Amino acid sequence: MNLFEIASRQAFRFQSVKGLLTTEQLWDLPLQSKSGMDLDSVARGVSAQLKTMAEESFVPTVRTNPAKASLEQQLDIVKHIIGVKHEENVALQNAAVKKAEREKLYALLEKKQDAALEGLSVEDIKAKLAALD
Repeated sequence: MNLFEIASRQAFRFQSVKGLLTTEQLWDLPLQSKSGMDLDSVARGVSAQLKTMAEESFVPTVRTNPAKASLEQQLDIVKHIIGVKHEENVALQNAAVKKAEREKLYALLEKKQDAALEGLSVEDIKAKLAALD
């Protein structure tokens, strides 16, 4: 079963500094923020809850703790959202770098074209003007 199907069927809620959040609300959070209202804080909270449930046992057991399984699924969801948002941020940064370089190259091309026009002889300029009329 898909993690997000599990989240919607079990009505997962995630603890944040401003209260409980739905899975859908996680998508609106930034990766990190100074206010603590971010995905990193939510993930650390779920991880801390998981660590408190860890039991040291040297005998393997067949039973699994349903609360622990639920927290593991919640952590997987938050980690998935963090991964997607991180990839989106990297893509936006790459697009901004490409846009800046493209603008720089267009400006350079315009300068080169202007320099080429300035290098024309008087007769060539007159000929170009006549062709425009």
